[in-house]
Amino acid sequence: MALHKRGKWWYGESQADIHDEILRYSKSVTYLARHYADAACKCGSKLFNLLMDSTQCVAVRVCVACGAEHPIEDSDEFLESAELEECACPCGNEEFEMAVGVSLYENSEDVKWLYLGCRCPKCGLTAVYGDWKNEFIKYQNLLDRV
Repeated sequence: MALHKRGKWWYGESQADIHDEILRYSKSVTYLARHYADAACKCGSKLFNLLMDSTQCVAVRVCVACGAEHPIEDSDEFLESAELEECACPCGNEEFEMAVGVSLYENSEDVKWLYLGCRCPKCGLTAVYGDWKNEFIKYQNLLDRV
């Protein structure tokens, strides 16, 4: 398992490669991701459609197996004002494996920045689809909500 670059995109072979992409991306924007959580539905599926409003910093994953909707992190608190749009891979696929990474304030367990990474199982493209400031207390509580 390792990321590899083809053209301008990065590609991975499994959900675990999303962590590497989040780390690579986070290094370029200063707030280094150090803690991660992989998305999985209660039904056992790891494939989701992604609905997102990057302006409102809201993301929802929808399980392709059972249809359950899972707001990512604290998105449920901001859904009312969000205008969610479906996300798709450049190859056209709309199903993703997902993971979240967080950067913390120095000497703290509180979240400073959140990264939402996705991997397309059809072509392998692995990318950060969203990142935003997130003032969540105790990062593990946030990652438990992924």
